[in-house]
Amino acid sequence: MEPDLHELLRSLRVWAPETTDLPAFDPAAAPAEPLPLFARWFAEAVAAGQTEPHAMSLATADAEGLPDVRIVMLHGADDDGWSFATHAHSRKGAHLAARPYAALAFYWPVLGRQVRVRGPVAAAPAEEAQADLHARSTGALAAALTGRQSGVLGSAGELARASEAAWERARLAPETPVPSWTLYRLRPDEVEFFQGEARRRHVRLRYRREAGGWSAESLWP
Repeated sequence: MEPDLHELLRSLRVWAPETTDLPAFDPAAAPAEPLPLFARWFAEAVAAGQTEPHAMSLATADAEGLPDVRIVMLHGADDDGWSFATHAHSRKGAHLAARPYAALAFYWPVLGRQVRVRGPVAAAPAEEAQADLHARSTGALAAALTGRQSGVLGSAGELARASEAAWERARLAPETPVPSWTLYRLRPDEVEFFQGEARRRHVRLRYRREAGGWSAESLWP
């Protein structure tokens, strides 16, 4: 018997007190720029035991403007932007080539927090992409070497053979370059911080980039 999806959904709750702590957030005490606050919240998510806090939703649009979203890993965040990586020939790579603008979303339920980021995206120099790849695990390099991301797969056996060859190459030659591997940086125009509150008086702080720096404003929940 198939589960009753609607009944299951009605049974679920968010931010259960036994698993979630909802810290107070005072926008008036926030820094003048979003990056220091992001770094602080990220560290607090790690300290609180949030699973895979570096996982984020990446939203892009194709040449026709149709949206798409998937989960990727944050590779870094600094004055140059929030960074992630993929093959240039992947679906998201093709989207970014056609429309170099994207949005990111982090969700850390252990603290009832979200962070949303959006802005233009540019590819980092190739040598930075290769350095980023080779600083990661053998498995990450093997996955990159397997290649053909987003292409149509003929069979599971085809994937298994390509993966085994890629793992062997990654182990024997850990500095093997992957020319299609691209490091992208999203330079934010807007960053929003959301802090959940038990009585649904959620706190939202939005930063927007302006000619002279950043402005900040609170939003209704």
